[in-house]
Amino acid sequence: MFIGSEEREHRRRDASASTRDACATRQPALPRASRARAFTLLEIMLAVIILAMMALVIYRFVQANVTAIRVSSETEAVAARYDGLRELLTQQLQGLPPGAGALAGEPLKIEGHDRDELTWFCSAGPGVLTRYAGGDYRVSLRLRRHGGKSQELDLGLLRKPKDDTAVSNEHETWVRLIDNVATLQIRFFDSRLNTWVQRWTDTVTLPRLVKVVIGRTDAKVPTEIIVPLARMPL
Repeated sequence: MFIGSEEREHRRRDASASTRDACATRQPALPRASRARAFTLLEIMLAVIILAMMALVIYRFVQANVTAIRVSSETEAVAARYDGLRELLTQQLQGLPPGAGALAGEPLKIEGHDRDELTWFCSAGPGVLTRYAGGDYRVSLRLRRHGGKSQELDLGLLRKPKDDTAVSNEHETWVRLIDNVATLQIRFFDSRLNTWVQRWTDTVTLPRLVKVVIGRTDAKVPTEIIVPLARMPL
């Protein structure tokens, strides 16, 4: 059957229109990146919680290390003060002349706690921090309140010129050695009795040993310092 040019053109237009309608009704394909699943709110909250827990663990770890370093530094500083006190007492007491009444010790108690004192006479020198001062000094190892109304006690040296007979404390000077001390116990080893005694009043001889026991409020075990004043017999 012969089809004219007009009819062929009409059919071609109908076919093009059908194709356009089919493309219009078909859902366009999305790119693969657009079809990726996004994070939900629950997943984001879980991630934030995990990060917070990790930050807390790191913070506690750093805090524990800083505390350990601080405590270790304080312990080493206190130990260094004890070593310095031992050297000072050894230097001072071993240089005392016998027969001159240069050493005395009294047992004292305040509110049931030991507050003993150790007193000796010496010349000026670095041991009592009076290198450039003249004359002799009366030095006492004792406890003293940290402040006027403070309950804390400090261990130190109370110095006063030997020839000063004034009642006032005008010429006294205080050198703090160790702070936060609760008790101070001083004992003297008498070789004639072969035992430790609480008081030393002998002006002729010196004890063989002097023992200083220092108790601190932050230490479970007191620190003991023993100073030999003479060579022990074999």
